[in-house]
Amino acid sequence: MTVEERIEAFAKLGEFLTQFQPDGIVKNEKVSLNDMFFDPFKLQVSRASEYNGWFTKENVLTAFSRWGKILNSSNIEVWTSSYSLNKVKPKKVGVVMAGNIPLVGFHDFLSVLISGHSIMVKQSSADNKFLPLIAKYLEYVAPGFKGKINFTEDKLENIDAVIATGSNNTARYFDYYFGKFPNIIRRNRNSAAVLSGTESELELRSLGEDIFRYFGLGCRSVSKLFVPEGYDFDPLFKALYEYRDVLNYEKYVNNYDYNKAVYLMSDFKLLENGFLMFKEDKSYSSPIATVFYEYYTDDAQLEQKLLEDKEMIQCLVGNSEKSGMVPFGQTQKPELSDYADGIDTLAFLESL
Repeated sequence: MTVEERIEAFAKLGEFLTQFQPDGIVKNEKVSLNDMFFDPFKLQVSRASEYNGWFTKENVLTAFSRWGKILNSSNIEVWTSSYSLNKVKPKKVGVVMAGNIPLVGFHDFLSVLISGHSIMVKQSSADNKFLPLIAKYLEYVAPGFKGKINFTEDKLENIDAVIATGSNNTARYFDYYFGKFPNIIRRNRNSAAVLSGTESELELRSLGEDIFRYFGLGCRSVSKLFVPEGYDFDPLFKALYEYRDVLNYEKYVNNYDYNKAVYLMSDFKLLENGFLMFKEDKSYSSPIATVFYEYYTDDAQLEQKLLEDKEMIQCLVGNSEKSGMVPFGQTQKPELSDYADGIDTLAFLESL
C-alpha cells in the first residue's frame, strides 16, 4: 500500500466515526460500509459500560467523535508530510496498550499502520472491544491492510520493535523483556494546571472538562493544580458545580466516599464540594474524585519547579502565552502531532 492509500483508508474511518457523537448517533447512508459495520459499532457503544464501568456511553462517544473529527485527509497529510514514510521498510511492531480510557491506544495503532509497518497488538482487557472492529473496518475499506493487523493475548513474539504503555512498575518489566528491541516505553504521567487567580468563569468551567472527562483517568486529565499563595478556591468551586452529574455514576461515588473517608481518618485538610476534593499535596497522581494542589510564591519559583518535574507531566494547562501550554478545556483534544510523553512516534517508526 502507498502512503496515499493508507491516508485515504483512515480518512474513511474518520468519516465513519463522525456518525457517533455525544449528542446522538445518526446514521449517514453515504458512509462507506455502513450496512456492515454501523450496527455492530452501535451495539458495542451501548454495551461498553457492561465490560468496563468507567466507559460510559458519553465518554465512549466523546472518544469516537474526537477521532472522527481529526481523521481526515487534510489533517493526516499535514501530519505525515514531515516524514519520508514512502521509504520505510516494513517491520512488525508490537504494541502493548493501556486501557484507562476508550481508544487510548489508537494513536499508536494509527502511527504504526500509517507508517507502513505491520502491527501486533496486545490490548488491555479493560479496552478490547473497539479496536478489533476498527481493524476489520480498515481491512474492508482497504484490503491492503489484511495480514498487517494482528491481535494477541499472549506475549509478543516475532517482532522487530515495541511500543509499550504502562505504569512505572510495569515499565521495569517492559525494559527487561523488550530492551533488546528498538522501543518506546512509556511510564506514569499526569497533567497539571497553573492558575493565577485572574481566570474567567468560562476558563474555570472549561478546566472542569480537563478534570472530569473520562473521570480523570487519562494521562491528559488534570490531577494537579498550581495556585498562588492566598488563592481563593470559591470561584473555582462555583464554576465546577455544573459537573455534579458525576454523582450519577456509582463507581465515581464509591471512590469519592472511600477516598474522603481515608483522608478524614488521616486528619488531612480537605477542600470539597460534595463531589470533588482538593488536597494540598506535592504529588501529581491524585486518586479519583481528588485533585491535588500546591502553592507557588512567584513565577520564577514555579518555572523551576515545573522544569524539575517535566518528566512527570504529560501536559500543562493555563492561559499563559508560554510555549507548550494547553488552553483550558482542551487537554482531551490532542492533535495528531501531540505525542505521548513528547516522544515522536512517527520519527521512531520511520527510523526502523
